[in-house]
Amino acid sequence: MEFDVLIVGGGLAGASLAVALRGTQRRVAVVEPRAPQRPAGWDQRIYAISPASRAYLDDIGIWAHLDPSRLAPVREMAIFGDVDGHLHFSAYEAGLAELACIVESSHMQVEMWETLRRQHNVSLFSPASARSITPGEQSVAIELDDGRVLRTRLLVAADGANSVVRETLGIAARTTPYNELGVVANFTCERPHDGIARQWFRDDGVLAWLPLPGNRVSMVWSAPDAHAQTLLALDPRALADAVASAGGHALGQLTAESEAAAFALRLMRVDEIVRERVVLIGDAAHTIHPLSGHGINLGFGDAAALAARIAALPAWRDPGELAVLRAYARERAEEPRLLQGVTDALDRLFKTRHPLLRFARNSGMNLTDRLPVLRSALVRYATSGKF
Repeated sequence: MEFDVLIVGGGLAGASLAVALRGTQRRVAVVEPRAPQRPAGWDQRIYAISPASRAYLDDIGIWAHLDPSRLAPVREMAIFGDVDGHLHFSAYEAGLAELACIVESSHMQVEMWETLRRQHNVSLFSPASARSITPGEQSVAIELDDGRVLRTRLLVAADGANSVVRETLGIAARTTPYNELGVVANFTCERPHDGIARQWFRDDGVLAWLPLPGNRVSMVWSAPDAHAQTLLALDPRALADAVASAGGHALGQLTAESEAAAFALRLMRVDEIVRERVVLIGDAAHTIHPLSGHGINLGFGDAAALAARIAALPAWRDPGELAVLRAYARERAEEPRLLQGVTDALDRLFKTRHPLLRFARNSGMNLTDRLPVLRSALVRYATSGKF
């Protein structure tokens, strides 16, 4: 079977790319081991979708089909240092409707797959995995685990941080483990969150409460491995008490709505995101610390930029040409590198216990908080990538 674009990985970045190519005449394939499913209750894996990512999802026809009762706008963000530092961001002050929108991962992915199943130019191969990958001059051959062979002019690796495509093709990735786990769980809260996302830089990690619909919050606690294991060992009531206490009982008593889960945190850089007929997007190309909440937004940025370049090509032009892919790589070089650098520097800064650095970082937060022009500029960059 012959395709113009074959995407290995049907997660959010890969599936959105396939949807974004719906208006083209390109033959698209998606290979994914597991079709998405909605969990009972609220998904533990949630994302803060930036206005730029929301606009992209709206453009490709996904956002309008998401259930509004499962979406929670973030109108303000309160950040607390490890002494007395404080920083407050407001969508209203920056002239925005919202800073971000909190959405469950599975909610977005299931909707994307429903769209893909109806899409005339997409073939879904799931459950399926790539057994072997053989690059050629005119195409790349992918043998699936059931023996079928697919050929494509452009192979897109969207198969996550542990990318099989990247490893199979020998594309080196430089990984720095943070020796931390991101512990996630959902809670109902005694007092309303008022659409405010809260984040604390603590000695035992970075704790974030993200608003969910109703009196609910989703917690992400980026904690050192030992402390993370302690949190995971707590029963639901003890975990809720620990999380409420760590946040200064800002929303009163918490009640656990889900069991805690965890994922390892690491910084990953890939020097080579394109080769002839191959491109890496999303977590296959870069991972960052979750304290910025920008991981999936980078993936959507990759998908949007790549889809736009493919759509702009004349019908006779080969989407796997190295010149096309290098132009994409140049376009996407700055944003991931900048966000990786900023989040890594912030993580290291707040892990340093030197008294002078502790004073400097908290003083810096307070100074920034007193400069509304700077705060608004930071908000505009965080939401759109542009000042």
